Amino acid sequence: MAEHVLVTGAAGRIGRCLADGLPAHGHTLRLLDMVPIEDTPHEVVVGDITDPAVLERAMKGVTAVVHLAGIPSTSASFERLLTANIEGTYRVFEAARAAGAGRLVYASSNHAVGFVPRSEMAPADPPIAPDSHYGVSKAYGEALGRYYADRYGMRVASLRIGTFAPRPPSPRSLSTWISPGDMVRLVQACLTAPDLTYAAVWGVSANTRRWWDLSVGRALGYEPEDDAEAYAEGMPELDPDDPEYAYVGGNVVRD
Repeated sequence: MAEHVLVTGAAGRIGRCLADGLPAHGHTLRLLDMVPIEDTPHEVVVGDITDPAVLERAMKGVTAVVHLAGIPSTSASFERLLTANIEGTYRVFEAARAAGAGRLVYASSNHAVGFVPRSEMAPADPPIAPDSHYGVSKAYGEALGRYYADRYGMRVASLRIGTFAPRPPSPRSLSTWISPGDMVRLVQACLTAPDLTYAAVWGVSANTRRWWDLSVGRALGYEPEDDAEAYAEGMPELDPDDPEYAYVGGNVVRD
């Protein structure tokens, strides 16, 4: 079923990707960001996700939300994260509930479970083990999503996103990469899965070397088509004892 979707943080890389890709699936989009977005056919709301009045206006008439807004930095201070990633995420969930938007796709991160040791295949839903204050802020968002699903019956998917880029930028990303096309496929699956209640889903492509179990995403209808192996030629091998390789969160575990 096509949705009327609010995308927060829509001026970012993933937001622009979704603004280009989701309409092909029949969705109507409204874009929200702190900066103006030009050259787009979609309705744009400019404002801060911590402002309830902005959110009330942005949520009017929407049936689903894709929440991407926040500070995407593992080196950000707790004070900055507190406003954008913690208070802002709460306000987005609460505004969605108040507006009757029954489905929310939340951009979490692999850093919410960054201290999970890498294995041949990490489980579909490992325990929370954040590797940074940023990871803590994303774990908070996941917990908030579970609360809104259980308390209010919202349908919530938390996407533990790996390395989003047009192509894998590093040897590690041969395992963690998610392509722009697969990002659209993943969000589309979460927007339309009929049996979604709450799910934490790995945001990764069908990489030959991937470390993360795709079973939860596939149960929601996510069928990734891209594989980082197509870009592997010429990349050096990783030392298996290097933290970049040994933990889900990579080098962040030793920062």
